[in-house]
Amino acid sequence: MADIKYEIKETVGALSKNNKGWSKELNLISWNDREPKYDIREWAPEHIKMGKGVTFNTEEIKALRELLNGLELD
Repeated sequence: MADIKYEIKETVGALSKNNKGWSKELNLISWNDREPKYDIREWAPEHIKMGKGVTFNTEEIKALRELLNGLELD
């Protein structure tokens, strides 16, 4: 399996952290030297290992923001 190249361009913020030190984060990441995308996934400390995640282009992250703003939470 080919190595995946990534560069975290901007750390937006952490959403949570588990008892093993992994944190679920929203970052702006360039994958394989492509245009950066917003990305939500779990990261090991020092960002050496990562879990599965989901990426969003700018239009998708704006649509997600609108959906989240419309949620009625306690």
